Amino acid sequence: MPKMTDCNLVKIVTEKDITTISFNVANLGAGQGLEEVAEKISELIKTSKSCNIIIDFTGVKFFSSQMLGVLLDTRKKLSSHNGNIVISGINPQLYRVFKITNLDKIFKFYPDVKAAIGDLKKLRKTET
Repeated sequence: MPKMTDCNLVKIVTEKDITTISFNVANLGAGQGLEEVAEKISELIKTSKSCNIIIDFTGVKFFSSQMLGVLLDTRKKLSSHNGNIVISGINPQLYRVFKITNLDKIFKFYPDVKAAIGDLKKLRKTET
């Protein structure tokens, strides 16, 4: 049974060792609870066996540079746990931010959560 955490800003669903984090808002600006999101992710990494995180940006139209910081920090923490962070459902305008900052080279992108889960499951099989 998937474990769910829901707050006004973010929805976190963990199933086995894959956690999907999606957002309930279209704009993720600085000071709009991103610190809370970062704390929830940090706590998740510390307390869970889940080492695969999907950040689902479906429906998100804007995020501040603080969100990029959260993603990079999550990636750094996960690397010490042999974990992965991937991104799904990002719109072309937001993807451009990743291209401009060269972050498109360090994150994997998927059209949707289902595609990301499928690839993470394949990755898990090759690691075992």
